[in-house]
Amino acid sequence: MNTAELLLPAGDLEKLKTALIFGADAVYLGGKDYSLRAAAGNMTLQEMAEGLNFAHEQGKKVYVAVNILAHNNDLLGLPAYLESLEALQADGIIVSDLGIIRMARRYAPGIPITISTQANISNYEAAAFCKDLGASRLVLARELTLDEIISIKQKVDIELEVFVHGAMCVSYSGRCLLSHYMTGRNANVGACAHPCRYQYHLMEEKRPNQYFPIEEDERGTYILNSRDLCLLPYLPRLLEAGVDSFKVEGRMKSPLYVAAVARVYKQALASYQATGRDYSESRLQEWMAELNQVASRPFTNGFIEGESPLLQDINRAQTPPRADFCGVVKGYYPESGHIEVEQRANFGPGDPLQLMLPQGPIIELELKSLFDEKGNSLDRARHALQLVRIPWAEKIPPGSILRRVGKSVEGSNICHCEP
Repeated sequence: MNTAELLLPAGDLEKLKTALIFGADAVYLGGKDYSLRAAAGNMTLQEMAEGLNFAHEQGKKVYVAVNILAHNNDLLGLPAYLESLEALQADGIIVSDLGIIRMARRYAPGIPITISTQANISNYEAAAFCKDLGASRLVLARELTLDEIISIKQKVDIELEVFVHGAMCVSYSGRCLLSHYMTGRNANVGACAHPCRYQYHLMEEKRPNQYFPIEEDERGTYILNSRDLCLLPYLPRLLEAGVDSFKVEGRMKSPLYVAAVARVYKQALASYQATGRDYSESRLQEWMAELNQVASRPFTNGFIEGESPLLQDINRAQTPPRADFCGVVKGYYPESGHIEVEQRANFGPGDPLQLMLPQGPIIELELKSLFDEKGNSLDRARHALQLVRIPWAEKIPPGSILRRVGKSVEGSNICHCEP
């Protein structure tokens, strides 16, 4: 049976480590330049070196996004940057620009090249052309059906990477000018302002009595607001199709998002690869409930079955229950019987808290008391990055996530991913 890589986003060093310990086989990240998520934390070369060492010690991989659509001035610092990535022994670079592909073969010939989804690879001739250019892997356009993915895999001997989870763009595979036009921030060099998530009202003063059929609430309309992709129910069919890497979007998301999504998809992949059978309905619903805890919009299956009628979140009627990222476990101290947590959101006794462990179940935490580093009692953990102590009798591994269980918003429904 085909095995596949689970590839998670790493917006910074903490997210890199979180993704890997929660089940990712590899991560992708960006440097301070040349990457399409300029607002993510991103990493210096020194941080990349630490991340690469951490990953390689576990037998896992790190890919570096160098995926801007470059202008002439962008090319000036690229030779030295590419040479540095090769010296760091990056496991691959993700590129969309033809000029950068050419430079990568010259200045970093030892690094495998992955063609970014920004290159819009949507047919087998384009896939073959990229292979001729020296690419070893393709991130296919999100707009492909399962049959189209199968056809490309059958006709071209090259690794295929497919997005299975996360935010989608309203433009074709991310090539969008809306942000640049409205705000001056160019999405194609990593500075997207996400205007497709803004709230809009439609008005046409010269065409009275001609109405565009859209739904609306008191806050406006959401005609550009794409749903989030979720292909969890399709993993078995994508594995059978020969997909080599399952990719999750979200370099700007929290460690909680990274941990939860990595944990669910790793369990799903392991389940199918161990049994060769589709998931039970109860197991699938359990995983979907977990994904809903960290979802920001309703889910869609995208284009995998052809164009779905549920691509856009038009009226925002479905708001999933959310979990709050409260902290990261930094250590367990058996002599004093407590765990130390670095706080990320206000929490305290009485909150419905859970501990997510890298391996094992999610643990309900009934918090009755809370202390600072000096042992002083606290009513709440209120300060960003504050170190607090929670009485606990069992070992909890560092990197575990403390979360507050999400509550349903009135009138909301669970997000559905149509199988």
